[in-house]
Amino acid sequence: PDSGVPAAIGFAEESKLPFDFGLIRNHYIGRTFIEPKQSIRHFGVKIKLNPVRKLLEGKRVIVIDDSIVRGTTSKKIVKMLREGGGAKEVHIRISSPPAVGPCFYGIDTPTRQELIASSHSVEEIRKFITADTLTYLSLEGLKNIVPESHNFCTACFDDNYPISFPGERLAQMELFLK
Repeated sequence: PDSGVPAAIGFAEESKLPFDFGLIRNHYIGRTFIEPKQSIRHFGVKIKLNPVRKLLEGKRVIVIDDSIVRGTTSKKIVKMLREGGGAKEVHIRISSPPAVGPCFYGIDTPTRQELIASSHSVEEIRKFITADTLTYLSLEGLKNIVPESHNFCTACFDDNYPISFPGERLAQMELFLK
């Protein structure tokens, strides 16, 4: 996943672990999490990413990604790394806090019911995606690394929306009508 590369490079530097591309991405396939049907998302992940067995076989692997939306892509990646790549262990690190609420401000995110972190603990998500470990960046950690963190919205992470909405459905519809 390309969106996790900057965080992965920083993680590798800070932890003194080697960085490499254990998954090769087909850049002609778009973002899979925004596809409306699960079957399309599943197929998209399958043709979008290919494990590099020579780098992964028998290794303990750390995957850095920017977020987990539904959990289905992460689950496929973990399976792909184990079965296709031969990884011994797969540890997932997410460079954002868990997304618990939808974004009404232009990011195409699913409804609250579709966001896995809105109704499941980190441990439940870890079990669902079958990773050996799962860790997210905390909201406090995010605020600490971003200068002037009071100038950006964290609503999808903490449910504190800058303006109130009468309901998620109505808010989403209003965005399309403008």
